[in-house]
Amino acid sequence: MRAVAQRVTGASVSVGGEEIARIGPGLLVLLGVARSDGTAEADWMGDKLVSLRVFENAEGKFDRSVAEIGGEMLVVSQFTLYGDVRKGRRPSFSAAAPPESADELYRHVAERIAGHGVPVRCGRFGAHMRVGLVNDGPVTLVIDTPGEAQGRI
Repeated sequence: MRAVAQRVTGASVSVGGEEIARIGPGLLVLLGVARSDGTAEADWMGDKLVSLRVFENAEGKFDRSVAEIGGEMLVVSQFTLYGDVRKGRRPSFSAAAPPESADELYRHVAERIAGHGVPVRCGRFGAHMRVGLVNDGPVTLVIDTPGEAQGRI
Protein backbone atom coordinates (compact mmCIF):
# COMPACT_ATOMS: atom_id res chain seq x y z
CA MET A 1 0.00 0.00 0.00
CA ARG A 2 1.28 3.43 -0.86
CA ALA A 3 0.09 6.83 0.31
CA VAL A 4 1.02 10.39 -0.50
CA ALA A 5 0.15 12.45 2.58
CA GLN A 6 0.06 16.21 2.32
CA ARG A 7 -0.32 18.55 5.27
CA VAL A 8 -3.04 21.00 4.26
CA THR A 9 -4.86 24.04 5.57
CA GLY A 10 -7.83 22.75 3.57
CA ALA A 11 -8.73 20.32 0.80
CA SER A 12 -11.76 19.27 -1.20
CA VAL A 13 -12.82 16.75 -3.82
CA SER A 14 -15.45 17.16 -6.54
CA VAL A 15 -17.10 14.73 -8.92
CA GLY A 16 -18.93 16.02 -12.00
CA GLY A 17 -18.65 19.60 -10.79
CA GLU A 18 -20.26 18.80 -7.42
CA GLU A 19 -18.17 19.00 -4.25
CA ILE A 20 -18.54 15.73 -2.35
CA ALA A 21 -16.06 16.25 0.51
CA ARG A 22 -14.15 19.06 2.19
CA ILE A 23 -11.81 19.31 5.17
CA GLY A 24 -10.09 22.09 7.06
CA PRO A 25 -6.59 21.74 8.53
CA GLY A 26 -5.27 18.19 8.44
CA LEU A 27 -4.02 15.66 5.90
CA LEU A 28 -4.97 14.99 2.32
CA VAL A 29 -4.11 11.36 1.61
CA LEU A 30 -3.86 9.91 -1.91
CA LEU A 31 -4.02 6.15 -1.40
CA GLY A 32 -2.93 3.37 -3.74
CA VAL A 33 -3.60 -0.32 -3.07
CA ALA A 34 -1.30 -3.05 -4.40
CA ARG A 35 -2.35 -6.52 -5.54
CA SER A 36 -0.54 -8.05 -2.56
CA ASP A 37 -2.25 -5.86 0.08
CA GLY A 38 -4.65 -7.13 2.71
CA THR A 39 -6.23 -5.95 5.94
CA ALA A 40 -2.90 -6.04 7.81
CA GLU A 41 -1.48 -3.42 5.41
CA ALA A 42 -4.69 -1.36 5.64
CA ASP A 43 -4.55 -1.40 9.46
CA TRP A 44 -0.87 -0.42 9.41
CA MET A 45 -1.50 2.44 6.98
CA GLY A 46 -4.49 3.81 8.91
CA ASP A 47 -2.55 3.73 12.18
CA LYS A 48 0.52 5.32 10.58
CA LEU A 49 -1.44 8.18 9.03
CA VAL A 50 -3.16 9.03 12.31
CA SER A 51 0.10 9.00 14.27
CA LEU A 52 2.38 10.87 11.83
CA ARG A 53 4.02 13.76 13.64
CA VAL A 54 4.05 16.35 10.85
CA PHE A 55 2.38 19.27 12.60
CA GLU A 56 4.48 21.80 14.44
CA ASN A 57 4.66 22.33 18.19
CA ALA A 58 5.26 25.71 19.85
CA GLU A 59 8.97 25.50 18.96
CA GLY A 60 8.23 24.91 15.27
CA LYS A 61 9.30 21.23 15.32
CA PHE A 62 7.32 18.37 13.78
CA ASP A 63 5.95 16.93 17.00
CA ARG A 64 2.16 16.69 16.71
CA SER A 65 -0.16 14.33 14.85
CA VAL A 66 -3.40 15.13 13.06
CA ALA A 67 -5.26 13.66 16.04
CA GLU A 68 -3.37 15.92 18.46
CA ILE A 69 -4.20 19.11 16.54
CA GLY A 70 -7.86 18.17 16.14
CA GLY A 71 -7.41 17.97 12.36
CA GLU A 72 -9.27 16.05 9.68
CA MET A 73 -8.31 13.71 6.84
CA LEU A 74 -9.49 13.53 3.27
CA VAL A 75 -8.66 10.13 1.76
CA VAL A 76 -8.78 9.79 -2.04
CA SER A 77 -8.19 6.51 -3.88
CA GLN A 78 -5.47 6.77 -6.51
CA PHE A 79 -4.44 3.58 -8.30
CA THR A 80 -2.00 5.61 -10.43
CA LEU A 81 0.41 5.59 -7.47
CA TYR A 82 1.25 2.11 -8.77
CA GLY A 83 1.91 3.30 -12.31
CA ASP A 84 5.17 1.82 -13.61
CA VAL A 85 6.79 4.07 -16.21
CA ARG A 86 10.18 2.37 -16.44
CA LYS A 87 9.41 1.02 -19.93
CA GLY A 88 7.81 2.88 -22.79
CA ARG A 89 5.74 6.01 -22.46
CA ARG A 90 2.45 4.60 -21.19
CA PRO A 91 2.25 3.58 -17.50
CA SER A 92 1.54 -0.01 -16.59
CA PHE A 93 -0.80 -0.52 -13.65
CA SER A 94 -0.30 -4.27 -13.26
CA ALA A 95 0.90 -3.84 -9.64
CA ALA A 96 -2.35 -2.09 -8.61
CA ALA A 97 -5.05 -4.13 -6.92
CA PRO A 98 -8.21 -4.95 -8.89
CA PRO A 99 -11.08 -2.52 -8.19
CA GLU A 100 -13.10 -4.81 -5.91
CA SER A 101 -10.30 -5.48 -3.41
CA ALA A 102 -8.87 -1.97 -3.75
CA ASP A 103 -12.22 -0.40 -2.85
CA GLU A 104 -12.63 -2.69 0.16
CA LEU A 105 -9.14 -1.90 1.50
CA TYR A 106 -9.48 1.81 0.77
CA ARG A 107 -12.65 1.85 2.88
CA HIS A 108 -10.90 -0.20 5.57
CA VAL A 109 -8.15 2.43 5.88
CA ALA A 110 -10.76 5.20 6.23
CA GLU A 111 -12.62 3.20 8.89
CA ARG A 112 -9.37 2.58 10.75
CA ILE A 113 -8.64 6.33 10.77
CA ALA A 114 -12.16 7.11 12.00
CA GLY A 115 -11.73 4.48 14.72
CA HIS A 116 -8.96 6.67 16.16
CA GLY A 117 -11.41 9.56 16.48
CA VAL A 118 -10.09 11.55 13.52
CA PRO A 119 -12.84 12.95 11.28
CA VAL A 120 -12.35 11.44 7.83
CA ARG A 121 -13.94 12.25 4.50
CA CYS A 122 -13.47 10.26 1.31
CA GLY A 123 -13.43 10.73 -2.41
CA ARG A 124 -15.58 8.52 -4.63
CA PHE A 125 -13.83 5.29 -5.55
CA GLY A 126 -13.41 4.83 -9.30
CA ALA A 127 -14.76 8.27 -10.18
CA HIS A 128 -13.02 11.00 -12.13
CA MET A 129 -12.32 13.45 -9.32
CA ARG A 130 -10.96 16.95 -9.04
CA VAL A 131 -8.94 17.46 -5.89
CA GLY A 132 -8.20 20.91 -4.56
CA LEU A 133 -5.80 21.64 -1.74
CA VAL A 134 -3.67 24.22 -0.04
CA ASN A 135 -0.47 22.40 0.94
CA ASP A 136 0.85 23.77 4.22
CA GLY A 137 4.63 24.02 4.33
CA PRO A 138 4.70 22.43 1.81
CA VAL A 139 4.80 19.11 3.63
CA THR A 140 4.37 16.01 1.45
CA LEU A 141 5.39 12.45 2.37
CA VAL A 142 5.33 9.17 0.44
CA ILE A 143 4.48 6.31 2.80
CA ASP A 144 4.84 2.65 1.88
CA THR A 145 3.72 -0.24 4.04
CA PRO A 146 6.57 -2.42 5.37
CA GLY A 147 8.01 -4.54 2.58
CA GLU A 148 6.59 -2.24 -0.11
CA ALA A 149 9.65 0.05 -0.09
CA GLN A 150 11.91 -2.80 -1.25
CA GLY A 151 9.67 -3.43 -4.26
CA ARG A 152 9.07 0.25 -4.97
CA ILE A 153 8.12 0.98 -8.53
